[in-house]
Amino acid sequence: MAKLAFLGLGLMGTPIAARLIEAGHDLTVWNRTSGKTRPLVDQGASVASSPAEAVAGADAVFTMVATPEALEQVLFGDEGVVGALSPGQRVIDMSTVGPQMIASVARRLPSHVTLVDAPVRGSVPEASTGRLEIYVGASQAAFDYVQPLLDPLGNVHHVGGPGAGAATKVVVNLTLGVAITALGEALALADTLGIERTTLLDVLVDSPIGPIVRGKRANIESGTYPPTFKLSLALKDLRLVGESAAGSGPDLRLAAASQSWLEQAARDGAADLDFSAVVATILEARS
Repeated sequence: MAKLAFLGLGLMGTPIAARLIEAGHDLTVWNRTSGKTRPLVDQGASVASSPAEAVAGADAVFTMVATPEALEQVLFGDEGVVGALSPGQRVIDMSTVGPQMIASVARRLPSHVTLVDAPVRGSVPEASTGRLEIYVGASQAAFDYVQPLLDPLGNVHHVGGPGAGAATKVVVNLTLGVAITALGEALALADTLGIERTTLLDVLVDSPIGPIVRGKRANIESGTYPPTFKLSLALKDLRLVGESAAGSGPDLRLAAASQSWLEQAARDGAADLDFSAVVATILEARS
């Protein structure tokens, strides 16, 4: 059993933290909105009044926040963790903030603290059941330490040295954004060609975009998009893709087109809906 701190209890952070408690760890939690800590307190977690307080005495500190700005505040803002970290502690960031942000954090953390980037693929159902895909960027020694902590959360992949986890997640998110917008455009084309929606979805289940069709079909058929992965976060992730390719990087035309669709959906009021709501935006643009 390890003594852990967990900072950030959003849609993903809460079920991940719950699984760490179920695995037998001694967990202290903090969240900007303190009310979100109550379910975890009921499971045995302790609550800290600030990020700095949460990390005191912890073997490892988990962060799971929505944006690079939020991570900046948790780590380096008023009552952030940076001044409270002790030699030998590990900071395991599971947020999707991009390789540039991870490099910036690594430069500014004390030299006696190890940063591990471990962003995840999956949404609330996978987080709740321990089926996340976790991309870890770390030295071999750091990976050997954090792997037993991460194992209850899903499939743990050591993808390279420090920063490789964040970089891998950006690449994965490019494919996710392109896949969901490809689904929307396929449905729009099918409508134009007079193909019945249910028939087409049956066909697309066995196509190259089959996994996302299976995952989001119920949303599309019902016309409702309860968030398991908010569209605003998918849009943030595609912006990170663009930032990662800026300058001398490749010309990512599909990523740019997908970002444009997500931006339109956000303007249309879908930012807090599931990211699959972009399909509705694409279909409405046809009419």
